[in-house]
Amino acid sequence: MVLTEDQRALQESARRFARERLLPDYQKRDRHGVLERELVAEMGRLGFLGMDLPEELGGMGADAVTTGLITEALAYGDFNVSAVPVGISLTGAILMRHAEGAVRREWVPRMCRGDAVVAICLTEPRGGSDAGNLQLRARKDGDHYVVHGEKTSITFADRADAYLIFARTGAPDEGARGVSAFFIPYAEGAGIARTKFDDVGSAVIGRGSVFFDDVRVPASHRLGDEGKGFTQVMQGFDYSRALIGLQCVGAAQASLDEAWAYAKEREAFGRPIGQFQGVSFPLAEYESHIAAVRQLCYHALALRDAGQPHTAEAAMCKWMGPKIAFDTIHQCLLTFGHYGWSKDLPHQQRLRDVMGLEIGDGTAQVMKLIIARERIGRVAVQY
Repeated sequence: MVLTEDQRALQESARRFARERLLPDYQKRDRHGVLERELVAEMGRLGFLGMDLPEELGGMGADAVTTGLITEALAYGDFNVSAVPVGISLTGAILMRHAEGAVRREWVPRMCRGDAVVAICLTEPRGGSDAGNLQLRARKDGDHYVVHGEKTSITFADRADAYLIFARTGAPDEGARGVSAFFIPYAEGAGIARTKFDDVGSAVIGRGSVFFDDVRVPASHRLGDEGKGFTQVMQGFDYSRALIGLQCVGAAQASLDEAWAYAKEREAFGRPIGQFQGVSFPLAEYESHIAAVRQLCYHALALRDAGQPHTAEAAMCKWMGPKIAFDTIHQCLLTFGHYGWSKDLPHQQRLRDVMGLEIGDGTAQVMKLIIARERIGRVAVQY
């Protein structure tokens, strides 16, 4: 992939920020479990948030490939902080496509400035990818909807400024056709309660549950047509899946670079351990795997920029990225021997963090169903 001069300049700016501002405190943020809003605002000032959104609403009007370059660079420094720009690119695109003007004009600039974090709420206790099982309801009441129910396993659950939710407005037997999407700003005392889970990794982004107790939502905050929210809004997830793949690539590359450096410095039997093929060959193999996933992700983003279908390619990115990154980081941890088993080094945290995306935003099994459906049609998902 040949980059333009502007792309190289943005990539270098993001890489410098990742190494100087994000990487030194990566583990500290995990221990405290806090997303520093000042850091998010700083990313906004540097243009790293919503850079693919229109300039008149605070973005840079950049293409998807450029957005991917920034995502990968930031994830090298802090995998969890890089989830913020990925979320903004996804939610911002959804608002641009489906939200009414007033909502779009207020919230897209706020996200680009780093002044607002929006959580997407799909998963419920009974299921996530199965839209036919959604139980949270939105009942029409004049020029409002009344939302009642629970969403769970939500990223930014306890710290979001607004929620983009999927709720059932039709009959249960309508499946995905009876699901609508809504944008709900958070306000104290409005009937929204939220919790935070004690997860294995990614404490910084605060996964948890959100409870809606007869929350009144103006009809103007519905996104897309009633009963078509799932099918309309989910189209944007092809974009975020490719970006998620690059998040994982960035984290894995950080561990690879550290492992290669260690292989040059650490000696055994009077010579650097990098001279032993048992050390260097596994790293070479995973360097190759990560390079392949990286190219796949940028290919999917380039297809998006060209207006070409990329659903299958994005699903490939989503299942391969976390899996290959996990295996890569695991090998890097082993390369460090007993040092790698220590929490003083970041490999164990990266391992825990990327593992979460083997579950969140669509499991590998669901991604493979999507790929099969793109290749042979609905017969791939019939039972």
